[in-house]
Amino acid sequence: MQKPLKQIVISDPKVMMGKPVIAGTRITVELILEKLAAGETPEQILESHPRLTREAIQAALAF
Repeated sequence: MQKPLKQIVISDPKVMMGKPVIAGTRITVELILEKLAAGETPEQILESHPRLTREAIQAALAF
């Protein structure tokens, strides 16, 4: 079962100055979107950020 978006993407003023991040990481939604816009594939992003999941990348896109 897929987690709700609000459990995957969180915003906490104590983490990355409140920017939306993937829960349990300091990886911002902004970073994921920038990498995709620059032409990286989800597989390349997952390779360089092993704590991410495909579900997290999809949540960043939906956010």
